[in-house]
Amino acid sequence: MTSIMVATDGSAGASRAVEAAAEIAKALACNLLIVTVADRLLGEEVRQLPHSSVSTGDVLAALTAQTLSAAEARARQLGVQQVEARTSWGDVTQSLLDIAASGSIKMIVVGRRGRGHLAGLLLGSISHKLVSLAPCAVVVVP
Repeated sequence: MTSIMVATDGSAGASRAVEAAAEIAKALACNLLIVTVADRLLGEEVRQLPHSSVSTGDVLAALTAQTLSAAEARARQLGVQQVEARTSWGDVTQSLLDIAASGSIKMIVVGRRGRGHLAGLLLGSISHKLVSLAPCAVVVVP
């Protein structure tokens, strides 16, 4: 069976992408793979951490789990029957390309802008890179 992959970082743009991907997956009766790529904590996230013995890695794992849980719940609420959630680690673009190339992914859905507004302006956005490099169709949701 074919799958649609949606990338989420918990941002408003990613939430819109999850909703669009869920609607497409439901209409086409496809599986939906929801992926978040853990690469780093942003400054505002670090400032919100309590000063405790919890490691940054543990916090990052908890944040990604929370992001995936919310996205999966929303996709199911919109009527998608087959939903899988996955966390990947490392470079966001390369991780998404590797997942798309390794399976039955026929479409990637991403938001135009995620958490890293400044990084996207300086280095080129993830959505732009995916459109250029992905082995399948890419839908960029504004």
